[in-house]
Amino acid sequence: MHFCHSLLFFFFGQVVSSITFCNGPSGICLSYLLSGHRPYLKEKVSHPNPILHQKVQEIAGEPLLEQNLEYLSEGLEGRSLSPLSLLLDALLRPEGDLGGTAESLLTWRRDPGQHLAHLVLGKGPIGGAWQAMEGSMVTLSLGEWMELPDLSFRDWMMRRGRQLRNNRATTRDVAQYYQHYVQAKSLQQNFCSGMLVTSVRLLWRDETGAWNTVTEWGMGAADPSGMLFEVQGVEDVQGSRQRPFRVFARTVVLATGTYDCPARLGVEGEDLPNVFHTIGDLERKLQARQLGPDSDPLLVVGAGLTAADAVLLAQRSGVPIVHAFRRAVHDSTLVFNQLPALMFPEYHKVHDMMACQPLTSSGPYRGYTSLPCHRVLCFHPSGKITLEDCGGKGSKRERRIFDISMAIVLIGSNPDLSFLPDGGRGLALNPCQPVSAKRNPLDTDPFSYESTRQPGLYALGPLAGDGFVRFLQGGALGVTSSLMKKHCHATFAERYIALDKSIC
Repeated sequence: MHFCHSLLFFFFGQVVSSITFCNGPSGICLSYLLSGHRPYLKEKVSHPNPILHQKVQEIAGEPLLEQNLEYLSEGLEGRSLSPLSLLLDALLRPEGDLGGTAESLLTWRRDPGQHLAHLVLGKGPIGGAWQAMEGSMVTLSLGEWMELPDLSFRDWMMRRGRQLRNNRATTRDVAQYYQHYVQAKSLQQNFCSGMLVTSVRLLWRDETGAWNTVTEWGMGAADPSGMLFEVQGVEDVQGSRQRPFRVFARTVVLATGTYDCPARLGVEGEDLPNVFHTIGDLERKLQARQLGPDSDPLLVVGAGLTAADAVLLAQRSGVPIVHAFRRAVHDSTLVFNQLPALMFPEYHKVHDMMACQPLTSSGPYRGYTSLPCHRVLCFHPSGKITLEDCGGKGSKRERRIFDISMAIVLIGSNPDLSFLPDGGRGLALNPCQPVSAKRNPLDTDPFSYESTRQPGLYALGPLAGDGFVRFLQGGALGVTSSLMKKHCHATFAERYIALDKSIC
């Protein structure tokens, strides 16, 4: 979540132009753009895509934000569904998907007159979820795809005497890069860490000038001057104390990511003290030496990359592992079957373990047992686990019981939007279902990233369907373009409204 500590107090009781929730890469990139930094097309440009090449020739040397972005992005294809994300990626990395090294077509300039006052609130340190990851793990994406505008990740690594591993970076390097970026670009005044948002209310001003709470979002005032967001929460201060805060904004940008609420199995015993749902829990157990070669097996549930990371962590410590997952090993939808083996050798090692070492046969991986096509039925207080073979039919579904020391369930995660009415369901593509980055993201305009259900509310990153850092910059560009257009239509008096004392 994003807020600026200094601005928080100066604007307390007044309206701030924009508030962003979450201080990960999406929020950092947006803060950079809102601080007046703008992308310009270089004077002499050439692009391998002939259609895009012709378009950029017409605007060489011009500011990108002043162009028709919908026209420029028309016809582009790639690994994102967002046309703006594809456009900015194509301009920043002309040969990105081809492994080429063509230089960026963009250069960055700062115009102080384009600065928009904003706050960035985050629960933890700058970098968001990257700060909570086990530091030795390597990124799924190429290291250079983790970079933010106008600061080469590879060059930054070289200055620190570090190198990419097979063109990929460790999560520790990425987290440190994001913290350094905020300092290098002088964005610190826009960020405030230790801020937990607990409530966002929509307010509208009636004919008498009184402010009222909008109970049903999407029904707010059409006139932006008659609508405000009230953001409340608690701030961590010295020691374990907390103090409440409240601030008002014309716009709110949600960039919370998807790591706040781990997905659960929903089975009996899942709340027992030896059942966990984040890889951080496993790291702490290993660091405390509460798991080791002589322990009962660790149960890992899940067949994604995080589950694979857990298997690798436990294996390095010699912990015996039982690995259960619902799909077949060679299911084409398994992520391992979609990754090039040369680029991701560690994940293909786990996939090989899953394939060649089931319960019924021995293999080269000591202490590891694979249970494909199995689901958890229940966890027992005695430390046992009941699994069912879901590959069989009817009465043929065999059940197995194991003694385990600990279970870690890694089957995905969901965003925490509990501070929004009904958890944000009314803003999603399907309002009848919970918000999910993969299955039910927020319904946003593809070029402004503004909610189609609630004016003034924006979403970035996974909440808007952009799951990779590589494509986040397009969303930040869309939000900035939209806010600048609104800014140009607002008077000074409309941008900063002194609220009635009754609301403050």
